[in-house]
Amino acid sequence: MNLVYADADGNVFDHPTWIGLGRSGDMVVELMEDELIPLPEGATLVGLPHTRPIGLDPKKGMAVLPGDVQAVGALLPQGYTRLNIPSYVKTNKEEKFPLFGYTAVVWKDGQFYVAAEATDDPERWNPLNCDRRDVAKGVELLTAKYPENRLYQHLSNCALGYECLTSSNTFLQRWEGGVPVSYSCNAGCYGCISEQPDDSGFVAPQTRMNFRPTVEELVQVMMEQLITPDAIISFGQGCEGEPSTQAKIIIEAIKEVRSRTSNGFININTNAGLTDHIRGIVDAGLDLMRVSTISALDDHYNAYYKPRAYTLKNVEKSLKYATDKGVYTSINYLIFPGVTDREEEIEAMIGFVKRTGLKLIQMRNLNIDPESYLELIPKPQGEIYGMKQMLEIFRDELPDVVIGSFTHIPPSKLGSR
Repeated sequence: MNLVYADADGNVFDHPTWIGLGRSGDMVVELMEDELIPLPEGATLVGLPHTRPIGLDPKKGMAVLPGDVQAVGALLPQGYTRLNIPSYVKTNKEEKFPLFGYTAVVWKDGQFYVAAEATDDPERWNPLNCDRRDVAKGVELLTAKYPENRLYQHLSNCALGYECLTSSNTFLQRWEGGVPVSYSCNAGCYGCISEQPDDSGFVAPQTRMNFRPTVEELVQVMMEQLITPDAIISFGQGCEGEPSTQAKIIIEAIKEVRSRTSNGFININTNAGLTDHIRGIVDAGLDLMRVSTISALDDHYNAYYKPRAYTLKNVEKSLKYATDKGVYTSINYLIFPGVTDREEEIEAMIGFVKRTGLKLIQMRNLNIDPESYLELIPKPQGEIYGMKQMLEIFRDELPDVVIGSFTHIPPSKLGSR
């Protein structure tokens, strides 16, 4: 398992004698054979600016690689859960990484390997399966058909500019498409990708929507997406705030759409803090709900989300209500090696899942600067099990809960449509 590094020009090399290592939280760790898989199709290797790689010198032991070099990490495609982050030391601790999820990478048996595990089928979310020419045609078609619809104008930038796969699906009228609705939020997430305070040190990679859509604009987008039995239209995108802050227009739009068609599934991606709003949306005819969380422990959750006028208990109540009403519930679990796999985190999450009755845990690699995140959250209290063992514990303790990475449609509901 050779150390992988990059020179000042971004050229990537494997070291002939040094062994590659990984990190779990702030601890440098050895990479195990059963933690490594070949670099997946669609993954990207990136140099980590202002770093030096840490490896294992066969003669001297663990050391920082000398020279004008930088550490290398892999950005995994959706459907893969990272098990370790890259091993490095920062040369400038004031510099923060861009908001991506970095994974440990080594050279082995003539190819790149990463510390990761496949947790879902990535086929539908592989960028190679999204023809940009077809997306451009879809944008032209739907913006011409609905020239006054500001949502299609907004989504066209997401699809063509950011190459967002969910908004691209909206114009391809397939699979899971997005319908953003909110410019405001009731949380101040530390790693928010659409809005950052001026003093955060991060640059938000996306621009948040800045208008309140009408019910008719929502209905037009929803009806164009829900044309097949397995189609999904989702409120709550990376380019917006918390969708449930606009519960009134969501409720009206769902009711109108369901008066016209029973096709497809209506989903909301939400922090679920506004329990009364979530109840209204559920009662209007919601099919699927995915709740974003980083922890089932209050101090960790509050440190990251900075919730405004709600608590983790509200989130739990919202999930429980939706589950009891027949909504297929899941969590968008933001995970980080050395944190999510802490003993106290695992125990708390298992209890949370059992109390809410949710059906699916979507593992999502947290896009964050590691040092900033570790400084923000509580220190570990118990044993750190490792990400691979954490996944095994979840599967053993929660046998009826699906471990995945994407929104799933329950077969029973698909067959009833």
